[in-house]
Amino acid sequence: MPIALALGCAAACAQENGNGNFVLPQVTITASPKDSVEKSYRKMIKGMDLFERLHSMAPNASLRFKLLPRRRDTNMNGIVLEVVGETVEIPVPIAQDDTFTLERNQQALAENAVVTPNRKSRSMTWRTEIRTPGIPPNARRLGDLRLECQVGLEADLVSNTRSVIGRIANALSDALGYCERKDARYLFFADRPLFSVTLAAGQRREILPVDKLYAAASDDPGLNEDLPFCDCEVLVDRTYFLPLGDRSWPDDTLVEFEYMDDNNDAQASQGPSPR
Repeated sequence: MPIALALGCAAACAQENGNGNFVLPQVTITASPKDSVEKSYRKMIKGMDLFERLHSMAPNASLRFKLLPRRRDTNMNGIVLEVVGETVEIPVPIAQDDTFTLERNQQALAENAVVTPNRKSRSMTWRTEIRTPGIPPNARRLGDLRLECQVGLEADLVSNTRSVIGRIANALSDALGYCERKDARYLFFADRPLFSVTLAAGQRREILPVDKLYAAASDDPGLNEDLPFCDCEVLVDRTYFLPLGDRSWPDDTLVEFEYMDDNNDAQASQGPSPR
């Protein structure tokens, strides 16, 4: 029950008990924390529905949602996540890798509930996580990532941005159409800072150019000013774009990652350079 309605109803809803005293009915008031990170439950369920319709793109994969830090001081430990409506409050377990799933609840849909963690607005961002089993740990399957784009936009998970990064978000009004573009700039996040990204399909291999990495930093001289408006703010060194709409790369294409720390480990194993 909304707070104003609850207060306005106090006198009118009071009922007399058997002893001649008036007793107010019990009222439960549920609200999400002020200025909290939150997403529409309805839209996230729509994303789940789209995943089921397009499941053939990643037939062996499952869908999860993922929380990611947006600020350097964001504490990703001990997050409490809930689906909150006027009368419903459903706890959502979070796995150690900061992923979760949502249960379908008709009452939450009817109440236009929100999915909200106990963290402030713009402290975190959200993505989908669709992974086919058996893919090497340093790689992703292109079809999985294509579907992540579709579902992520349908679920309205991309946060506000501006400038060069903003043009990425401004084009996202048509989720299905946008994700089918060869030049789609949907931001993906790797697990660790990236050195390079390579597409591999059979004998064909292609290293992504640098303007497909690091949130297109090479195209944005005002990146430092733009970063506070991008959900990649503290994850720029993990970001990459893919030619999602280029069907010359099949869904089974591997997206292979070389990480910065891999390169450092290789140099360390070679010992100090000779003088």
